Parts: sequence; structure tokens; C-alpha cells
Amino acid sequence: MVAINFSLEYSHCAGPRGKSDIADDPIRGGRFEGPSSRHELELFKNAVEIPGAETRSLCAAAHDANAYVVIGVCEKLPDTLGTLFNTQLYIGPDGSLLGKHQKIMPTVGERLVHTGGYGDTFGAFATEFGPASGLICGENSNPLAIFALIAEGTRIHVMSWPNHFPTSGDPLRNRVAIDSQAFAQMSKAFVVSACGTVDERMIEMLQVDNPAEKFLRNPDCCGGSLIVNPMSRIIAGPMGPEEGILYADCNLELGIQMKLRHDFAGHYNRPDIFQLHINRAAPQLYRVHNDEVAGRLSGVTDEALPAPLVQLKAPLGDPQSEL
Repeated sequence: MVAINFSLEYSHCAGPRGKSDIADDPIRGGRFEGPSSRHELELFKNAVEIPGAETRSLCAAAHDANAYVVIGVCEKLPDTLGTLFNTQLYIGPDGSLLGKHQKIMPTVGERLVHTGGYGDTFGAFATEFGPASGLICGENSNPLAIFALIAEGTRIHVMSWPNHFPTSGDPLRNRVAIDSQAFAQMSKAFVVSACGTVDERMIEMLQVDNPAEKFLRNPDCCGGSLIVNPMSRIIAGPMGPEEGILYADCNLELGIQMKLRHDFAGHYNRPDIFQLHINRAAPQLYRVHNDEVAGRLSGVTDEALPAPLVQLKAPLGDPQSEL
């Protein structure tokens, strides 16, 4: 697991500044636009089970660094073959696995390898400095997903991005800056955006043709990691295509100042006109009754993952409030 070992090194480097540090590592090896069968197989072989040996190593690194860690992984269901999720892991400074978020809708070529997650892994997670949250790539421009996290009071939001975007749109760095600043404007939260990188080993492994190799090596088509404050101002970065670490001190009182002006989940909205309902249930394709052994073999256990933090309640008297 080269990516896991690499991330462990960065987790140790990112944590010495204080107990409220939060480190973000982007999607690693999780995005191919039109993969071959060989690439699909390698992606699956490098996927992780949650919890599993790889997540335990990451949790130990977070504990050693005394930092919150958000890291993107390619997740597979325990003891199964073929089904993959694009997932963010949330790890606490005590080394505990706080939760995970499975990308709810794979984008473009991701649909060839990933399935979408459900509402059971969507939502903010608790930290010592208040609710924090994460979304993956294009989810960070989903208006309903964004408002849901605003309603749950997120104070620090983590965006995980791939290493490149298709040539049909703007360069990755442009999209990252726009979405990060827009999220900060609407939520009044700090936003940490981490973009993936492609090294020589990855280019060699992909065995791409000359035009594709030129695209992968073009510094204008990748990079853009940055940190944005609740005033939508970039306070660290943007970085280029290189690997590295960004640091920023986050004064959470700035979020209070900005929310006194616009609190879109509070005084600056109209719940009598607008309401958002979220389904946190995950559908079960296969369920076994009255057979304890078969149930263990077929079930997907997430007992270690706490329920997402929920703060927004339906208005009193709403006939849908019990849904």
C-alpha cells in the first residue's frame, strides 16, 4: 500500500502545531477517466476495508501526530469482490475512527469503478472545536449537500479533489478555488481543499500515449490546494502540482462575526418557505433473518462508526416531522 505509507509520513509531519490541528489528504488512486481492466484490478487490490489493517495504521499515525485527519481512500466492502466506494475517513487525535463519508454520486469515469454511497455516511462529525464535515470533488458544488452541512453547523469543511480534471472544463485549480470560496461564503466555515498529485511512477504505470502524458505533466492542469477563511479569503496556497503541506491558524470567532450577518441555517432564512429533508437510511439488498452465522457472513458492519451529527429539526407542527 504505497499510498497508505506515503500518507502516514504526511500525517506525522502535519501534526506538531497543536491539539486542534486538522490534516487533509486527497483522493489517492481513485480516479481514472476510462480505465482498462488492468487499472480496475489494481484499484481494487489497493482498496481498503473499513475498519481494517490500513485504517488502523492511519489511526495510529493520527494519534502520534495528535491531529484530526481526513483522508480519501478507495473503499471495498469487507470480504467481498467488485464493489468500490470513493470514501473520506474521519480520524480523531486520539486515534479513533470518527466516521466516514462515501461519495453519493460518482462523476464521469468514476462510474466505471465506484458505486454511490447513501445517507447513512453523510453529515458533519463532532470534534473538540465543533462540527466538521467533508465532501468529495463535485459534491462540493451540490447545493443540497452544502446546505445540509451548513444546517448541521460545520465550522471546518474538508474538500478532497483528484489530481486532474478532464480537458472539457476549466483547469482543476480554478474549480477548487471557486468551490472553496463559495462554500466558505455560504457556510461561514473554514475550508481546507486538498488536491491529488501524479508522480513519475503513476505516469509509468498508466502507460498513457504522448498527448495524455503531456496533459498529466502540464502544471496548468493540476494543483490548487488551498485554505479559505469564513470571509472567503484564501489564507494558505494555492499550491502548484507539487506535494507539500499547507498550514493556517483558524480563528473560529471569525465564523461568528460572519454569521451575525448571514446565517443561512438560522436567522437569515425562511423555514416556513424552504425545508430540506435527508434520508439517513441505507437500503439493504440482501438481508438474512434467524441465521446468526449467515448474517455475519453477509452483513456489512459499521458498529465502530457513530451516527452523523444532526442539529437541524423540522418546524413544530410539520406533518413530515416524524419522517
